[in-house]
Amino acid sequence: MPTGPRPGQQEIKEFAMKPHLLAAAVAAVLLSGAPALAQDASAPAYQAAVADALRPADEVARDPLRHPAEMLAFAQVKPGQRIADIRPGAGYFTRLFARVIGEDGHVYAFVPNRTAERENPRADALAEAYPNVSRVNGDLDAMAFDQPLDLVFMSQEYHDFHIPRFGVDVAKMNADIFKALKPGGLYVVIDHQAAPGAANTVVETLHRIEGAQLRKEVEAAGFVFDGESTAVANSADDHSLNVFDEAIRGKTDQFVYRFRKPN
Repeated sequence: MPTGPRPGQQEIKEFAMKPHLLAAAVAAVLLSGAPALAQDASAPAYQAAVADALRPADEVARDPLRHPAEMLAFAQVKPGQRIADIRPGAGYFTRLFARVIGEDGHVYAFVPNRTAERENPRADALAEAYPNVSRVNGDLDAMAFDQPLDLVFMSQEYHDFHIPRFGVDVAKMNADIFKALKPGGLYVVIDHQAAPGAANTVVETLHRIEGAQLRKEVEAAGFVFDGESTAVANSADDHSLNVFDEAIRGKTDQFVYRFRKPN
């Protein structure tokens, strides 16, 4: 049986150690077959982004649970896109987006005004590491960007914006996201699934929201449901625990929905 790295693995490793070459390779591969690769998690371009040497070790360690290549494929990330990563935290997805979109694209790391003091430094660190990333501050229900967007991405955050102390008009937030996107643009949301019938009643106690409720709210803004991924689903989660409970933390049942702004 042959030993050693499979074809392409060595190249990915070498590119990962040279970020400027990695970005060029990602763009070239995706541009050569963007429609097909946008749905293929095994595409070398996505695998190369996951292999980016700038990704912190603690983020890489979470990859088996977060399935980054599958998420890039599901979100149909391509070179040259304009992407808003809403409340990006330490930048798990921001880093991946930055590599795939290349120097002709741009990622807006959107930090809400309410949490800016704590979260701005992390967004600034992302912008320093990746020239195609910039920090944007604003209110969640008054988001605006200087260019029309191809993708708005929100991971494990949507439920929080229903918590009263955040003071967010969620319906207006979704309407502003709709307005910020190009016709045909995508809105992708990952969140922790709540029990059937819970709707948005456990957003503060369990930090979960029922997928059906989120879908209803987003569609009310004019979006069309465009698909879902089960890559981060977990049927062993009975939806009864707070997502920070050590018994389930990092392993919650999550839904991933893709919505499209009609052309």
